[in-house]
Amino acid sequence: MDYYKYFNFWSAEKIIKQAIKEDVGKGDATSNLFINRNSVSKAELLLKEKGIVAGLEVFKFVFSLIDKDIKIKCLAKEGIPLKKGTILAKLQGNTRNLLLGERVALNILQRMSGIASSVHYLTTKLNNKTIKVIDTRKTTPNFRLFEKLAVKIGGGGNHRFGLYDMILIKDNHIEANGGIENVLKKIRKIRKKTELKIEIEVKNLEELKIILDSGKGLVDIVMLDNFSVKDLRKAILMNKQSFRLEISGGVDKSNISKYSKIIGVDYISTGSVTHSVKSIDIALNFIT
Repeated sequence: MDYYKYFNFWSAEKIIKQAIKEDVGKGDATSNLFINRNSVSKAELLLKEKGIVAGLEVFKFVFSLIDKDIKIKCLAKEGIPLKKGTILAKLQGNTRNLLLGERVALNILQRMSGIASSVHYLTTKLNNKTIKVIDTRKTTPNFRLFEKLAVKIGGGGNHRFGLYDMILIKDNHIEANGGIENVLKKIRKIRKKTELKIEIEVKNLEELKIILDSGKGLVDIVMLDNFSVKDLRKAILMNKQSFRLEISGGVDKSNISKYSKIIGVDYISTGSVTHSVKSIDIALNFIT
């Protein structure tokens, strides 16, 4: 699967260059003193714990921005479970430049792999092929591009990328408009003026009934926020496949399995895959 088909390397380049600038500053004081400028080294990229690796192409891209003569051969595939001790890639190039890019490249790779591993774990624990685990906007500032790619590599899906590519009407929007009925009136006025998908959040069965009675043809997705499993089952029966349904609110590895037998829901969105994730331990080791 080509995970990078639609990845925006142009935007990634700007972020990576800023990260390199932050790390390098006026120069690598240690390497400039202790490493000959013409020194060449070989290195191996080692996976130090089992997991899903994501971001090898980004890892390579980091070094290409520093030194296009650095050679990197990837030995592992992204998006599949790998064992501790797997050699992910072999590198060869100018020693100073390998050291210059090491930390930034590893930081991105480790975090992306942690996210992909988290998504894979949740999907496995959910064990329900009818429901897609998707992310949220609860991402690290300026790192969303990489984190949302990692979610896809881990087997999940992306919710909206930002505020601009989907209309998502949440509780604060509803409150500011004086209720769901008023929101639906406004949607009716703008529905033909936008091609963006429209999703609306409901917090109980009463609000869902209003959407079912008055929202058909206006709304694409209904978000069921913090519904109990009991109310979720009722919501599915009420919906009768009228709208795509999304479960949201407090879903994580401790409770996702309770949705394993749920049929009639399309998505489970969870911010935990990006805001509460542990990076995977990956090392770059020089070899003689």
